[in-house]
Amino acid sequence: MSDERTGHTADAFAYKLLRERAREMRKRATSAEKVLWQKLRERPLNAKFLRQHIIGDYIVDFFAYEQRLVIEVDGSYHDSPEQRERDLQRDDYLRKKNYQILRFTNEDVIYHTKDVLQTIKEYLIKNL
Repeated sequence: MSDERTGHTADAFAYKLLRERAREMRKRATSAEKVLWQKLRERPLNAKFLRQHIIGDYIVDFFAYEQRLVIEVDGSYHDSPEQRERDLQRDDYLRKKNYQILRFTNEDVIYHTKDVLQTIKEYLIKNL
């Protein structure tokens, strides 16, 4: 059983590994993740975001707990059939836990930052 707010899982060893991996992912963020993080830190519509946050057995790119919003920034790695299947399974898990997921490509975040932020703000306004 997991505590969704903290990300703890029943398996303490698995949680420790996930926590170490999340810490490493924060240190090695992609360019797109860095761009989006700078904007999300400004707390659009007072939403507090965390980055590389553990939910169950997964690490999500960005997470707003109160709004139950997960934001994923996908690079070309996510284009492979195997990764798309893993992403679908993960999205299904998150939706069953009543989280909403917004996915953007690296290119969208870097080249269309305003549009990405507008999409996020529209979601937040509809779900306040």
